[in-house]
Amino acid sequence: MMGGFGSGRPSGSGRDKVEYSRSIDVNRLHKAGCLTPGWTRGWQWTQDGEKVASINLRAEPDRLHLSYRVRVAGGEWESIEEPVRIVRVPCRFGGARPYFICPGFVNGIACGRRVAKLHGPGRYFLCRHCYRLAHASQSEGQWDRTLRRANKIKQRLGGDPGMAAPFPPKPKGMWWRTYERLRDECFDAEMLADEAFAIRAERLIAQIDNRRPKRRF
Repeated sequence: MMGGFGSGRPSGSGRDKVEYSRSIDVNRLHKAGCLTPGWTRGWQWTQDGEKVASINLRAEPDRLHLSYRVRVAGGEWESIEEPVRIVRVPCRFGGARPYFICPGFVNGIACGRRVAKLHGPGRYFLCRHCYRLAHASQSEGQWDRTLRRANKIKQRLGGDPGMAAPFPPKPKGMWWRTYERLRDECFDAEMLADEAFAIRAERLIAQIDNRRPKRRF
């Protein structure tokens, strides 16, 4: 089940985004039983129900071995074997929570950060600090932030994102006061998004008008 995946920056400028890079979540693997010593199997990423990439995982008591193929910046495919150390931190009420120890090196200095996720926009899976990944929300304007907030509420209630999508009905078991609060928050966010869009459109029109050559008489 070893598969390959490419890497690179999505369209647009600025730093690579966390949301656009494939990641490995130690908590998700732990819940699925993938960190049990001796566990060996493939793990895959899907998009719209279709597999887009896969990786082989092999668990040991204190580390997880990653096996995969990668192509960086359109180069040749490479086979990568990457061991990642795992530590388990005791929880306050019993049990232990696993963390990855980032295997990255930056300017010759080992990272060693204790993290829950490793990201793979390049040759290896490293923490977001090593790759200097930013969150998409850091580069969002007011229109993006408010619309994302409204979409998040609709999807939480089982509806579809988008201002054209109707607000979903109350889910079974949800308190009416909670439903009404979420509905008001969604409507307020969409109203702010409308206002932000109008402001953006006015600025764009003004820029176009300023670039037009002036007629002289």
